[in-house]
Amino acid sequence: MSRILSYSELITIPTFEERFEYLSLNGRVGDATFGFDRYLNQAFYKSKEWQRIRDFVIIRDNGCDLAFSGREIYERIIIHHLNPLTKEDVIQHTRKLLDPENLVCTIKQTHDAIHYGDKNLLMKNPVERKINDTCPWRH
Repeated sequence: MSRILSYSELITIPTFEERFEYLSLNGRVGDATFGFDRYLNQAFYKSKEWQRIRDFVIIRDNGCDLAFSGREIYERIIIHHLNPLTKEDVIQHTRKLLDPENLVCTIKQTHDAIHYGDKNLLMKNPVERKINDTCPWRH
């Protein structure tokens, strides 16, 4: 049996890269995938209860990738389940679906990197901006 991951533990990890390592599935997406039953989780992600918990997680994480301050998300936010869901989780409506301890904000690149265990997919550290640095005639 694999270790149960938690949001409370994740946010104690000091660097973004270490948080990624904590969550990385190393290419192991899960024993049971949805396959032809993908409609089950897609219907769940359209439910009002999912929308409510999704909004809660975005606010809790300040809209930051892996809830890491300084990694604000300016594109579509994905809510990642720290412990992957199975078809049975959705059918039985287990606690894993809506438990805030099992959810964190992320972007697509980070989400893909977690699932495929490839840190090369991670977005590089944001560039630190300075006043007028995008305005060439003011240098």
